[in-house]
Amino acid sequence: MTGNGAAGPAASDAAGRAPELDPLFDPDSVAVVGASPDSFYSGNLVDNLLDYGFDGTLYPVNPGRDEVWGRECYDDIDDVPETVDLAVVSVPREYVVDVVQSAGERGVPTALVLTAGFSEADEEGAELEARLAETAADADIRVVGPNCIGVMNARGATLTSTCSRKPEPGRIGLVSQSGALAFTTFFERAADRDLHFSHIVSTGNEADLTLTDYVAYLADQETVDVVCTYVEGIDDPDRFMRVAERATRGGTPVLTVKIGQSDLAEEATLSHTGSLTGSDDAWAAAFDQTGVQRVPDIPDLLSRATAHTAYDEPDGDRVCIASTSGGLASLLADMAAERDLALPDIDGETEQTLLDMDELLTYGEFHNPADIRGYGAEVLPEIADAVLADDAFDAYVFAIGLPGVDERAETIAEDLETIVTEADAPVYVLWTGRKVPDDPTVTPPYARLRESVPVYEDPGRCLDAVASTTRYVADRERLADQPSRGDLAADLGRNADTPDFDLPRGRVLTWAETEPVLDAYDVPVVETRVATDADEAVAAAEAVGYPVVLKIDSPALPHRTDIGAVELGLDSSERVREAYEDVMDAALAHADADDVAGVLVQPMVGDGVEAILGVAPGDVFGSLVTVGPGGVLVEALDESATLVPPFSRADARRAVEGTALADLLADRRGGEALPVDAVVDLLVNVGDLAAAVDAVAELDLNPVVVTEDGPVAVDALLRTRD
Repeated sequence: MTGNGAAGPAASDAAGRAPELDPLFDPDSVAVVGASPDSFYSGNLVDNLLDYGFDGTLYPVNPGRDEVWGRECYDDIDDVPETVDLAVVSVPREYVVDVVQSAGERGVPTALVLTAGFSEADEEGAELEARLAETAADADIRVVGPNCIGVMNARGATLTSTCSRKPEPGRIGLVSQSGALAFTTFFERAADRDLHFSHIVSTGNEADLTLTDYVAYLADQETVDVVCTYVEGIDDPDRFMRVAERATRGGTPVLTVKIGQSDLAEEATLSHTGSLTGSDDAWAAAFDQTGVQRVPDIPDLLSRATAHTAYDEPDGDRVCIASTSGGLASLLADMAAERDLALPDIDGETEQTLLDMDELLTYGEFHNPADIRGYGAEVLPEIADAVLADDAFDAYVFAIGLPGVDERAETIAEDLETIVTEADAPVYVLWTGRKVPDDPTVTPPYARLRESVPVYEDPGRCLDAVASTTRYVADRERLADQPSRGDLAADLGRNADTPDFDLPRGRVLTWAETEPVLDAYDVPVVETRVATDADEAVAAAEAVGYPVVLKIDSPALPHRTDIGAVELGLDSSERVREAYEDVMDAALAHADADDVAGVLVQPMVGDGVEAILGVAPGDVFGSLVTVGPGGVLVEALDESATLVPPFSRADARRAVEGTALADLLADRRGGEALPVDAVVDLLVNVGDLAAAVDAVAELDLNPVVVTEDGPVAVDALLRTRD
């Protein structure tokens, strides 16, 4: 649920810095306006606040009561004897704005608005929410919500009505745009598995403080090792990208469940580029460019987040797997390959040490994953000593396909706890055997082990967790080697050579209008001349050299090929004259003469690899840049990459190399390989154009022919915003 997203006091910092939210998460004093034991929301919130260890001062505010919870009840927040750190607001919606204004004028820094009935309800609620956002800015008070279930700091205050047990301090920060999921699903499911959060935030409608603000704050907290988010929508995605990038660079992974994979209400597009950009491609690009890891669901989020809190960062992606089951070992090998985890051979001294262990019943050699068989569970410490001493590996997985509830499991659990806690490298425990003991009143060994170290029960989730930690290290190192999004944007603003274009709005541009924009951003286009009669067309053809192409130049006819307004391979003046009349007749059959600027004359471009590059519109991210194989291969391969501008040269290279275009450039039949660098440079230039020229809604360069002399666009369609 997202609302106005208005900037409150100390407006959201564009560079990604965090707002001051200590008064929210660790207040010394709290006033609950609308406090009543009879209210589910305010009553349970106060009960939880007091029962879960709040040692500050609580001031109930309710003009209908003299005393509640053994405390004096005040008629108005102005009557409270001190300026509190936090005002919790649980009053009918028509009174919320006045209460928040009074709190702000009193100097209260933060308000938590539980009340619902705002933009999620009706038009009147939306108007009230807009007033609330304006009041927050005018009264210099930060507002959580409205329509918020609450927040929790396991080392501070628990301020929610829906927390069934006392939070235990963990190191996972959670920001959720679903309040119910935050506390009734994320919190409860994690607690059942001995996983714990440092903070939980239900963002509500985000009239002032947004999900991005909370991510920025949590990433700066020493008690937070990883930030998890449940995202429905983000009103300022560029700031989210800057905040997430800053977190990744600063040592805090950001993991997200992003729902609504078709919620990008794209504008109608005219170009091939626009048709290539799927509804969810923008989010995927934004996450990839900033190091955010997208996960499919809540259990995956929790299992991966736990790995980031439990283990030091691995040095790389080389994993050693030891399994008591040969079948499980084979399964893990396939899963590791799917996740791009390396499985170096177990050889040399390490292999010989394992071969010398009689308990392993080996026959000649060890592989990775290593099948240690069930007998290997008897000598886990010895196996661990051997493989952990081998610097060929960065992380380890011990996969136990045996019961986790019997007497034998007692020894296995004790051995694994020692191995995990004493190892210098990350050691993951996967336990797939029986989990239900004969006596349900007894805590089985695997469950006791889970209290001290993570225990994964699903092979896929275990390797997802391993891959999450290795990927984070790679992403952080990648981002450290390239400019930040803020720096890229600043560089665009400092570029004195970039002109200010006064472009016509809301239409496709003519060639005369398009060429200066492309030239300003070093987008190479085949030599092009405009002819307004047959004689000019012949003169232009002789100037650029035969054979030539003729195509109509008309904003009203962006798809000129479809109406026969393009002629190719013209090798004489006679053919040019005839073609000029043909393309003009075809155009005038579909458009008024006033909408036809002339006929473009271009030389035919020699052999090369065809690519497509361009800019597509998107409601959420504004502009998206796409690259991939071009020409007839656009539909044939259906493979392209999307980027959110501005982006670095490193991002551009990864995009090109992630498509079939890189293979087409490298593996040319009957020709030398063509360098990727020139295409990367062009892609960066197109990205700069998209980021800097707000008027451009859509740019289609298809095809771009990549030759030994570099890439050159042979067709360009540019449409401006209204």
